[in-house]
Amino acid sequence: MWPRLVASKLLKKTLGSNNFVADIPGNTNSFLDLPTLDLEPVPSPKIVLTDHHDTRKFKVFVSTWNVGGVAPTEDINIDELLDTCNTTCDIYVLGFQEVVPLKASNVLGPDKKKISTKWNSLIRKALNKKSYNPYNKTNSLSKKQQLVIKGKKSDIESSMIQPEFRCVVSKQMVGIMISVWVRSDLLPFFRNPSVSCVGCGIMGCLGNKGSVSVRFQFHETSFCFVCCHLASGGREGDERTRNSNVAEILSRTCFPTTIGPSLDLPKKILDHDRVVLLGDLNYRISLPERETRLLVNRKDWNTLLENDQLRMELMDGQAFENWHEGTINFAPTYKYQLNNDEYYGSGHIGTKGKKNRAPAWCDRIIWTGEGLKQLLYTRSETRLSDHRPVKSMFSTEVKVSRMRYQSFCYSDRFGRRPNTNLDFHSDDEYTSHSDRLSFHVKNKMTP
Repeated sequence: MWPRLVASKLLKKTLGSNNFVADIPGNTNSFLDLPTLDLEPVPSPKIVLTDHHDTRKFKVFVSTWNVGGVAPTEDINIDELLDTCNTTCDIYVLGFQEVVPLKASNVLGPDKKKISTKWNSLIRKALNKKSYNPYNKTNSLSKKQQLVIKGKKSDIESSMIQPEFRCVVSKQMVGIMISVWVRSDLLPFFRNPSVSCVGCGIMGCLGNKGSVSVRFQFHETSFCFVCCHLASGGREGDERTRNSNVAEILSRTCFPTTIGPSLDLPKKILDHDRVVLLGDLNYRISLPERETRLLVNRKDWNTLLENDQLRMELMDGQAFENWHEGTINFAPTYKYQLNNDEYYGSGHIGTKGKKNRAPAWCDRIIWTGEGLKQLLYTRSETRLSDHRPVKSMFSTEVKVSRMRYQSFCYSDRFGRRPNTNLDFHSDDEYTSHSDRLSFHVKNKMTP
């Protein structure tokens, strides 16, 4: 059995695919397409198209957490990680590392899908907590749902069971997992989701280290989120291995060719409009362990960051050319004692035979591309593993297209060809908290 498993992992292609989990069943490549655009072409369609573009702003939440192979319990509270009590974003992207222990049976065997189901269930519960609160029914619903409730009292319960957020992509490779959630009223404007997995671990290709990348188009802007777990090690020169992992991920990640209205979607990570890289990047602090611990105790973040390997790589610009990271004003996120706020090895500096690991900012979120503005960069204090989660919030500019289709032709399989005017427009009461677009369809049926 083992030779077959090793061979299948080694020979498995790392090209992008549409093999991922999502809330909405059916063809995952097109389930987010606008229904009026998902049509078979007809000979010589008569389409008059006028295209105008606006720029709208949306909020994107991004987090990364190495959970150390510890399975989540039913009572674990991730509200503090998602920060849903204080703010609500339009898109949530959550990355995890080591959702399963990185032992041989997990690295070489099939992915343990049940663990990703558990995490997604916790995320769904946390994001949609307001929707299920019986004392806050109307506040958790959209304006359109409230209008329906006023006219039809019997629709209250049916409206309440609809989650405010839906999972549009969830993908796991060994211990690396990424999950993308979108506000339900924005779903019609998400198209062409796909994933690409790259293994950089054992023998340079197994999935104990590497990346899971997610690509999609939101309105007229392409997004790519790359969840990574890079090579570990605190010895001198180990950072070069991590740099090599990054180069492999950027070169080997490839998304499938899109068939449909958007034929020009990028295939490579850096070709997208907005790119965010998150994960346990494992970059350490290039100082002796004793000095590092003393500086951490003094909370001298500036001196530590001057010797932070990732910061030096970002400034050098070779492994991370044109990448950005926000200001770090929080303590190193690694390595903690389990269920404790003390760093691992505290009080045992220099003890022979004991493998200590100096504190470091292993867990990071960086980005590239225009149109992204970071609003928050901090950590959470959940004690589940030896890492602390890191979270960020972005304001992102999205290009929105106002289109009017006239004499739009249906294919013959519908048996009729209506004259359809499809108007896209932004609501007058458009705010950053409830950014949403609407569209109206007017049909004039002809025999």
